[in-house]
Amino acid sequence: MRYEIGVIGNGAVGKAAALGFAQAGLRVMLLCPAGATAARVMKPEWDARVFALNHTAKNLLSGLKVWDALDPERVAAVESMHVFGDADTTEATLQMDAYAAHQDTMAWIIEDQNLNQALDAALRFAPNVQVVTGKTREMSPDFSELILETGESVEADLWVGADGAQSWMRNQAGIGLDYRSYGQRGVVANFSCSKPHHGVAHQWFVGEQGIVALLPLPGQQVSLVWSAPDALAATLQAESMEQLVQRLSVFCAGALGELTPLAPYRVQSFPLNFISPHSIIGPQLALVGDAAHAVHPVAGHGMNLGFSDVVTLLETVTQREAWRSCGDIRVLQRYARARKEEVLLMQCVTDGLVRLFGSSSPVLQTGRKIGMSLVNKLPVFKNLLIQHAMGNVAK
Repeated sequence: MRYEIGVIGNGAVGKAAALGFAQAGLRVMLLCPAGATAARVMKPEWDARVFALNHTAKNLLSGLKVWDALDPERVAAVESMHVFGDADTTEATLQMDAYAAHQDTMAWIIEDQNLNQALDAALRFAPNVQVVTGKTREMSPDFSELILETGESVEADLWVGADGAQSWMRNQAGIGLDYRSYGQRGVVANFSCSKPHHGVAHQWFVGEQGIVALLPLPGQQVSLVWSAPDALAATLQAESMEQLVQRLSVFCAGALGELTPLAPYRVQSFPLNFISPHSIIGPQLALVGDAAHAVHPVAGHGMNLGFSDVVTLLETVTQREAWRSCGDIRVLQRYARARKEEVLLMQCVTDGLVRLFGSSSPVLQTGRKIGMSLVNKLPVFKNLLIQHAMGNVAK
């Protein structure tokens, strides 16, 4: 089997890359695990894993004819964001809204199942995509040929490694990485609230307890993302949902009122790590998504970074010189250079915020309050933050 593009990975970023290259007229293979191609059925309960997609992600998905295939009843617009630092929320606050940037929406909250169902539907109708199910066994030394566990071989001019933070493709290319555990887990669950959220995303920096975020869902419902230290995360998972509600009421009772757990009435969690590969390219290989970078969810931009990777890779490959192959090293170097600044900035910002607000130093606490208050009162700086949060749509 011979293709121009071989995408390895069954997540939303990999599927978007496969669709983008196929719509550009290239022959694409998407490798998925066995059983992953079965048609998804949207569950009535809300998915605990949600993403805050910015304008860059929306524009990509719209161009792929995926955005309009989402279930609109399960998409919530984020019109503003209220951030509270430390225990004294009256002194350390930051409020950002889309209207200051002349936009209606800062971001959109979308469930994992809603996003992947729309992508799967689009893939079924994509003429240039061959979905192959199976597991990888080995890669040829020059990265021209992939051998599956069945013994079948697949050749591609360019491999797109979209296989997550523990990327097999990255390891096969011998790409080293900087890795650090945050000692935290992302604890997620959904609730209804007695007060309307008005499209506001709330976030509280709560010192040694981590970072609590409540994101708006359609109606009077919210999605919790609590970046909690490992020990606290274990406690939250062991406790009842009623105990979790009591913990959250300390932060959000005034803004959202009383919380009521939504089905499936349990919390889920995932580890939070910092991962920065020494390169996002290899021989005929480009990494995207978590395979290329894993950042803390404090800014909610992990998925957005992945979709930005796809946008840049599509542009770089489709605009290459006609005589260059998709996997030409010059083409890949252009992709790596184009992604370096945004990824490095996001890594520094998210890592810096976690370190800054995770410290109990009185000096840093005072500095945090002063800093947030100043930024909140300076429209120029605040507008820059808003533009970055939305994907710099007003450039």
